[in-house]
Amino acid sequence: MSAHRPLVRVLLGAAALLAALAGAVMVLNVRGEDRIDESAPPFAATPGQIERGRYLALAGNCAGCHTARGGAAYAGGRSIETPFGAIYASNLTPEPDTGIGRWNAGHFWRAMHNGRSRDGRLLYPAFPYTSFTQVTREDSDALYAWLRTLPPVAQANRTHALRFPYDTQAAVAVWRALFFRPAAFEPQPQQSAEWNRGAYLVGGLGHCIACHGSRNALGATDATRGLVGGMLPAGGWYAPALDTADEAGVAGGSTAQLVALLKTGTAPHATVAGPMAEVVYASTQHLRDADLRAMATYLQALPQQPPQAAPATAVTRRNDSLMRRGEKVYAQQCAWCHGAQGEGIAGAYPALAGNRAVNLANPANLVQMVRRGGYPPATEGNPRPHGMPPFGQVLGDEDIAAVLTFVRGSWGNDGAEVTQRQAMQR
Repeated sequence: MSAHRPLVRVLLGAAALLAALAGAVMVLNVRGEDRIDESAPPFAATPGQIERGRYLALAGNCAGCHTARGGAAYAGGRSIETPFGAIYASNLTPEPDTGIGRWNAGHFWRAMHNGRSRDGRLLYPAFPYTSFTQVTREDSDALYAWLRTLPPVAQANRTHALRFPYDTQAAVAVWRALFFRPAAFEPQPQQSAEWNRGAYLVGGLGHCIACHGSRNALGATDATRGLVGGMLPAGGWYAPALDTADEAGVAGGSTAQLVALLKTGTAPHATVAGPMAEVVYASTQHLRDADLRAMATYLQALPQQPPQAAPATAVTRRNDSLMRRGEKVYAQQCAWCHGAQGEGIAGAYPALAGNRAVNLANPANLVQMVRRGGYPPATEGNPRPHGMPPFGQVLGDEDIAAVLTFVRGSWGNDGAEVTQRQAMQR
């Protein structure tokens, strides 16, 4: 045992240093704006303020996280999977013991702007206060006013299932010291009012970077890099870059078509699926056209990254036997809807020939669609969407890799071969 004592002393010293650092960081995380006037008079909301809050809750898709499947609206309990464990969304109904019934407007603003709960605890950034910090106090108060009108639901908040040390307040304090500073939205005077409105919605309540931004090893997004795309923390989906023509960039495209995509889930050359279908269903289809145009205007003005074109001399080589196997699977399972030449059926099944989503460098979304299937959202503009059944119970990993390799190498498509390892993503 004596041979291990120096190592033990080093580890204990490192732990003590970390604890001291965490304590100091937690003190530094307490700012003057964190302090709440507990004697503030009761909040008196106007009907207009409540209606505004209802609309803002849709813009932020608050129900998407704070409503468990089959559960009461906004009563929490939904599991948010992260690489560090599961976080359970909290109860936002005005129930006094388990919800926000004892919160005042200042408490709510502090949670939105500074990421602190009513009792002062640091909130986990799965609640995207890194984006919500840009929301104005006026909008925060409107959200609070509307949430106060919900039926109170007595449902206790579940304890997060996080691994050590991520389950400690000290870890959250260190994370915040590294990656979070409260901020305010600053309109750009050289831009139009429409662009600024779009920037506010995309960067604040819309928290688009939560999916379309890249994350480091500690789960922090990099606002300086913007909407560069990245794998979602769970589920095996890839949110494509919104600033790259090779992925989901919309610069130079039709504003009307982008608005239609956000409003209905479908447009002449695109259809949403996977997590984005949920966003359209629960959020963007309910927004005013003026706000959708503002978001489209902002997204179309994003500085574009150069396409990742292969050298002119490069030729994509594919395994011939894999292509033949994939062609056979395609003829048996896919051609009925997507056509013998990948031409699709207008208004029903998307064309696969020349489809940007098919040629993405990352084939994760294709794997998920084949394995799990999926439907675009049912919206007023597309009430009976055509969907894709799951094939995970019919096709094995090798067949999924083969058919996707065939699709990505046919009819002018030039996507890389899909490996069996990539096809194993669940």
